[in-house]
Amino acid sequence: MKVLLVEDEREMQESICQYLETEKFLVEVATDFELAFEKIHLYEYDCVLVDITLPDGSGLDLIKEIKKTRPKTGIIIISAKNSLDDKIDGLNLGADDYLPKPFYLAELNARIKALIRRNNFEGTASIKINEIELFPEERKVLVYEKNVILTSKEFDLLEYFIINKNRVIQKNALVEHLWGDNADQFDNFDFIYNHVKNLRKKLIEANCQDYLKSIYGIGYSFKTEI
Repeated sequence: MKVLLVEDEREMQESICQYLETEKFLVEVATDFELAFEKIHLYEYDCVLVDITLPDGSGLDLIKEIKKTRPKTGIIIISAKNSLDDKIDGLNLGADDYLPKPFYLAELNARIKALIRRNNFEGTASIKINEIELFPEERKVLVYEKNVILTSKEFDLLEYFIINKNRVIQKNALVEHLWGDNADQFDNFDFIYNHVKNLRKKLIEANCQDYLKSIYGIGYSFKTEI
């Protein structure tokens, strides 16, 4: 899952990033309004953590822009401005949650996961597609109730495919989802082909139906509808 952290305090940035990365989130950072504005127009995120007070703008304006351009993106306000008006304004603009500083990182992690469950998995701890059952928090996959061992990137791919089932997903969207800011370092898609090939092979070996379809010249689709 991909998270954008909009926070200008370096110590806070580092502690949140380190913690969430141990929880297997892909975390990108924007230190000001301008960079955050650019990122939300370039990339998709499962959750954006927004500080209200930014050096060059207001997090409330950023929330407004996110809801206009990426309405399905989850938003959690993290701010030291613990006033009722800020909380109400942020929630009225479309933020999903509000966590005043200081807070425990474990609580932030729990709120992010709860928000993602609501947005992508209808609030349940797992998502079931025919014979496949995916457990995001445990990072576990069952096929016909038997565990399938996947690498971290293979799990992230399967999760992304299932969330976007029956849609055509472009290869560059997969790269951005898996590698975030580092996506520009890759000059071809060979590594994506290999991860998809290995994921498909493991699912088929587990007697799973072959849902992964290559769309020539574009990308892939996880087809669960005939």
